[in-house]
Amino acid sequence: MFDTSDMFDPSRYESMEYVRCGNSGLQLPRISLGLWHNFGDNARYDTMEAIARTAFNNGITHFDLANNYGPAYGSAEKNFGRLMQDLFSAHRDELVISTKAGFDMWPGPYGVGGSRKYLIASLDQSLKRMGLDYVDIFYHHCMDANTPLEETMGALEQIVRSGKALYVGLSNYDGETLEAATTLLNEMHVPFIIAQNRYNIFDRTIEHNGLKQAVKKLNKGLITFSPLDQGLLTDRYLNGIPADSRIGHDPRFLKATDLNDAIMTKVSALNEMAQTRGQSLSQMALAWLLHDDAVTSVLVGASRPEQVLDDVEAVNNTHFTDEELQKIDEICGL
Repeated sequence: MFDTSDMFDPSRYESMEYVRCGNSGLQLPRISLGLWHNFGDNARYDTMEAIARTAFNNGITHFDLANNYGPAYGSAEKNFGRLMQDLFSAHRDELVISTKAGFDMWPGPYGVGGSRKYLIASLDQSLKRMGLDYVDIFYHHCMDANTPLEETMGALEQIVRSGKALYVGLSNYDGETLEAATTLLNEMHVPFIIAQNRYNIFDRTIEHNGLKQAVKKLNKGLITFSPLDQGLLTDRYLNGIPADSRIGHDPRFLKATDLNDAIMTKVSALNEMAQTRGQSLSQMALAWLLHDDAVTSVLVGASRPEQVLDDVEAVNNTHFTDEELQKIDEICGL
């Protein structure tokens, strides 16, 4: 029975669309919240709480993390663990929580890659930081040429069998490696359901490395990160660099030098096009991804609750004419 004393909006599921993740039974919201940025120890906890509350109140049930999200490494998971206690303690079964391991996490040869030792140790640490018994989805975060694929997939099998993850995913894989991994996971009867890759209007890598074709062929889910290309696909930088922007306080992934004349000309043209559609540029960029039947969900980040509200509006207009799609490609020089 629904708890009428719930602190969240009881109509929160009515406005969000949910779709099955590949051929699995798990449904994901079309918009998911990624904690890559703004949930580390360089951010205010009250802002994190407001963002997470706004997300869940608007039907976002999926929260995506990784062991090294921060800064510092592990701090996003630690802060999410606090949010679980403060906000979501009565709602664990309404949430899909994912985390990842693969990139560097701790010093020495055992804190990176795809080895059985690293993946299992990392997940154990992640569960402790978040105060969870299990995650819904655990990803191997990146391909590792130095570890046999059989070992990495075997570690994922062991993790599922131990009850520490319900499903597994593969992040930053190309199509060929994803297909080989799928064969191994199928043989072990491991519920591999989703790929996570970077994809946006400017970055079409997965269209060229076989990943997008592979997920469609294998009927796997696809969740995309950096849908706004670290903020380029917004109107944020059309009139200069705001003092409170990501470039201003955390230029690890987007630098002032990225805002060259050529890219800003494209951004301006895309912004004008979005306005003709009655959308913000960020909404159009998200809608462009969601119109694609290969894409299950789009991971958005947020530095304030208002950005979440703007993002969820993208779900309401994901239709593009052929002419609009062609114009976007022309603006991008494709």
